[in-house]
Amino acid sequence: MGRLVGEGVKTYAYLLLYISLSSGQIFFNKWVLSSKQINFPYPLGLTLLHMVFSSVLCFILTKVLKIMKVEEGMTPEIYATSVVPIGAMFAMTLWLGNTAYMYISVAFAQMLKAIMPVAVFILGVAAGLESMSCRMLAIMCVISSGVIVASYGEINVNWVGVVYQMGGVVGEALRLIFMEILVKRKGLKLNPISVMYYVSPCSALCLFIPWVFLEMPKMEAAGTWSFQPLILTLNSLCTFALNLSVFLVISHTSALTIRVAGVVKDWVVVLLSALLFADTKLTTINLFGYGIAIAGVAAYNNQKLKKEAAGTRSEKTQEPQALPMGMSSNSQQTNT
Repeated sequence: MGRLVGEGVKTYAYLLLYISLSSGQIFFNKWVLSSKQINFPYPLGLTLLHMVFSSVLCFILTKVLKIMKVEEGMTPEIYATSVVPIGAMFAMTLWLGNTAYMYISVAFAQMLKAIMPVAVFILGVAAGLESMSCRMLAIMCVISSGVIVASYGEINVNWVGVVYQMGGVVGEALRLIFMEILVKRKGLKLNPISVMYYVSPCSALCLFIPWVFLEMPKMEAAGTWSFQPLILTLNSLCTFALNLSVFLVISHTSALTIRVAGVVKDWVVVLLSALLFADTKLTTINLFGYGIAIAGVAAYNNQKLKKEAAGTRSEKTQEPQALPMGMSSNSQQTNT
């Protein structure tokens, strides 16, 4: 009995850690990019810093200290055809998502992110990974309607920020599609540390090239920005810790739990941002529309989990065979 209570306490502690880190990282990024005290309005540079930090830390943990293990099975062909696209889309997601915070409030950005399942489903159908059905089409309509209503209720709509956020949503949807292709068609499943180990350097390179042309000249010309090592290192460390918290939650709970925790986190971010940031003004229409969108997201998650459960039962009825290295395909999360 005591052991069960202990496990329950540990599970809830991991969930609280994930929700706290995920919400806190969003607020931290917004503060670093928008605060006059930090004076670092360079989302591309900040995202590049995160990826370089993650690459170095993963190398130290896996190859130097050997605290964590990188799964084997990666080949040059898989890296070129799967990891590189995943890294490029991950870089695009973080870059555009962080840039959106320069133009729109955290709450409104979070509401726009609710459209993610729609983008994933449409691209999944195009890639042959999803099948069109009346039920899924109805769910997509509910989510889209909710996001439209929430957007209609936004007091200060900056369309530049909306475009950046939608670009980040498309990038994340493509990343998830490529991840699914990597798992389903290439037969390779990696734990989160392995994903970070392979993807982070690729994402850093994809970010470095546009940074040289887009932000480095601005940083050199401005001359007023300040690089604060302690703040920016802590910000990068929080990003890395967020990925580890996802690993802990998934390894101790289930795909359903992490999805429910994600919905709770979204509401925490929306409501807390109204208290923390002056640019956030929530309206009744905002919240009503977001509630509709979240209901659609919950229905989508339920449908996906039923499909995954059916697939798992089908695999168990087949003859035993050598299985690829296991990890829930949900484990790699957007860390912003």
